[in-house]
Amino acid sequence: MSFLRDLKIAVRSLWRVRTLWFTVALTLALGIGANAAIFSVVRAVLLRPLANRDEDRLLYLRQSAPGLGVQNATFSIPEIDDLSKDLKTITELGTFSTVDFTMIGLGTPREIPAGVVDGHYFEVMGLRPVLGRLLTTSDDGPNAAGAIVLTYRFWKESLHGDPSVLGKSVHLESFGGPRNATIIGVLEPSVPYPVATEIIANVVTSPHHLSATMVTGREHRMTEVFGRLKPGATLEDARAELRTRYAAILAAHPDVYKPDNHYQIDVKRMHEQINARANTILWVLFAAAGLLFIIACSNVANLVLARTVRRESELAVRSALGANTASLRRSLLAESLVLCGSGVLAALLLAWPMVAVLGRYAARFSVRADGLTLDFNLVWFGIVLAFVAAVFLAYIPRLPSTGAQLGPSLTSGGSRSSTGSSNRRLRIFAVMQITASFLLLTGAAMLMRTLYTLENTRPPFDTSRVLAVNLPVLTYGRSPEQIQNFYHDVVRQVGALPRVAHVSTGFSVPWRDDQGLDISFAFTAQGATRRNGVDDWRAKFRSISPGYFETLGVPFLAGRDFRDTDKAGSERVVIVSQSLAKTLFPNGDAMNRELHWTDGVMKFVGISYEQRRIVGVVPDIDDENIIPAPAMTVYQPTDQEGWQGRLFVRSKSDDPYALAPSITRTIHAISADQPIEKASTLNDIRAEVMTPDKLNAVVFGGFAAVALLISVVGVAGVLAFSVSGRTREFGIRMALGAQPRNILADVLLQGLTIAGIGVGAGIVFGIIFASGVARYVSEVRQPGMLAFIVSAFAILVSAVIASAVPAARAAKVNPVEALRSE
Repeated sequence: MSFLRDLKIAVRSLWRVRTLWFTVALTLALGIGANAAIFSVVRAVLLRPLANRDEDRLLYLRQSAPGLGVQNATFSIPEIDDLSKDLKTITELGTFSTVDFTMIGLGTPREIPAGVVDGHYFEVMGLRPVLGRLLTTSDDGPNAAGAIVLTYRFWKESLHGDPSVLGKSVHLESFGGPRNATIIGVLEPSVPYPVATEIIANVVTSPHHLSATMVTGREHRMTEVFGRLKPGATLEDARAELRTRYAAILAAHPDVYKPDNHYQIDVKRMHEQINARANTILWVLFAAAGLLFIIACSNVANLVLARTVRRESELAVRSALGANTASLRRSLLAESLVLCGSGVLAALLLAWPMVAVLGRYAARFSVRADGLTLDFNLVWFGIVLAFVAAVFLAYIPRLPSTGAQLGPSLTSGGSRSSTGSSNRRLRIFAVMQITASFLLLTGAAMLMRTLYTLENTRPPFDTSRVLAVNLPVLTYGRSPEQIQNFYHDVVRQVGALPRVAHVSTGFSVPWRDDQGLDISFAFTAQGATRRNGVDDWRAKFRSISPGYFETLGVPFLAGRDFRDTDKAGSERVVIVSQSLAKTLFPNGDAMNRELHWTDGVMKFVGISYEQRRIVGVVPDIDDENIIPAPAMTVYQPTDQEGWQGRLFVRSKSDDPYALAPSITRTIHAISADQPIEKASTLNDIRAEVMTPDKLNAVVFGGFAAVALLISVVGVAGVLAFSVSGRTREFGIRMALGAQPRNILADVLLQGLTIAGIGVGAGIVFGIIFASGVARYVSEVRQPGMLAFIVSAFAILVSAVIASAVPAARAAKVNPVEALRSE
């Protein structure tokens, strides 16, 4: 009961210093809440086990060709066959190809992301159905019936968990042609890797996967490969076996695996591969939260210690009146528990929304961040941590001694010796806060500078008034000529709409269609300058219709645009980028030169090796990167070898979205079942791609701002405590003739000194930390001088602001009153 009375007294005592109470509670809430939220994200994304059975045995295979700039290439069917024969360390391999299907039969026809897998895939991945069955080896082979498995999320969100979907037949369209399939099951909730899909189908649903070009084409790579370790085998065993087998493949096919391309193979655990993108960013964020926690704890220690020292006279009086050491400690403990308990409650209130915000942030880097909730294991840890902090704050301060030493403690002079040592401890805490804040500010400044560069780098074409629309090809019941006529009709009729300036089609939308934008082929050109004695060059491949450059507002540097007469059966022509023309033909004579594709994959994708005449040169259009780089690009007309599915409409007005309803009505009048999706301006697509950079800047900037605010409070608290302890000194100095401005400058200099030491330590620790991490994490860059300067300036200005109030109070000391109090 006596401790309960101490708690009541502590609440009344703290209510008289509400500003201190609220400051301590909010500071602890920010430190504990941020760490609880961050740890919840880190644990869910990086540490939580997968739903896959025996996930520690699940492997991801990858090959790369550094000579071609390819870091993670897919595999071809012949490569998979060569690798999978009689493996000693892996039970079996499962394959997965990414395909976009246009699905008809489940509501409105639309394009959906899908996977095409073999019969081993689900067994290798260790996944189970929640409804029906999954694909097995009985669903393999060219004579198998088309079958699809719905992903759990698609089933729940789009089909509302309807169990009657089992057995339904749907029509699937892909670039390889149409096929019917039956829904046979629903997959359990699991990580959608390598891409988020809505359905997973067997091979026969994509006629292209059964074609001779796919089955026999060693260079036709579009398949991801997964494996499962045999019991007793290790990852190193599997890696050694695969590399030995891969070396034999390279030796057997030197025409495909050219030495200059440096083909190699590696294998990772699936868990590590899934976390690859999120790993660095989340651990850095966790480190930032740790720094914020250190700042918060040191600030709380500052505030509580300063209050305890100010109460030394009160404690001395209580001791003189008979209070023993245990009762004094108990009262201090009661106050500490109230302060820290308030901080924990506030931390819980802050952690809930922070987890939601950080979950959406992490979802940009990892598919495992969906549906995150607060991890209550860390909540209990936070409560224990707060209790430990309360005990620390209650038992560290020195209590007044008994007997003869009590007298001096009842005077202001008696407390001055303790004030000096306490002030040193407070300054050390403040320097720690400034150092940690400087590190966070430097990181935030780097991210802000990156974001500023991205925001102010404009592409060389119109993005605000160009609307991009997905029009996936529907081949069912149509000949190639009818498909071409459909797109011609769309261009003609949409182009006739009011407020439409230009219309064209193509195969890929800038910044959005990763698969389409990643296509590049080897080629050679007549009279081109050789590169290190090698004839073949490599260029991005783009398929566009006449008017594409006019729609985007890109001028021609030489030659002409494609014409309606540039179609199948006529002379094959191409347009090239400025970088390609200058690199291959430095004398400026690229026009009318002939080039032809030499890439071995051409025979698998329906593009001929015939000569093509260069009829135009355009500025570089880097449609993959926000910051444009020189782009070696070759453009072909869609009417000569197909490859389209995207519509580009340039508006006469500043609101292209106003055209979307009339565009939809026009296209549906031509083909009622045609999916029309993802209508977005190029400007909005570009902004969407920049979202992760914006989120990085906002999240780390928020951490830095909070850290700086806490540090400002800490510096102000230290100086306020110092001023209260030096009141007599200031009074004597002013009595001897010192001016208020001298006292003001003295206190401001104290604040700047604390900030300067913290900044200096921050620079040293920042360089050491960045250099150490950069050895293991290639994405980490050294902070630039600008980041250091901006962060140091912000810290020093904040220190002056924090010092202003206690400095002004010191300058107003009345020397007569200060000396009379002694």
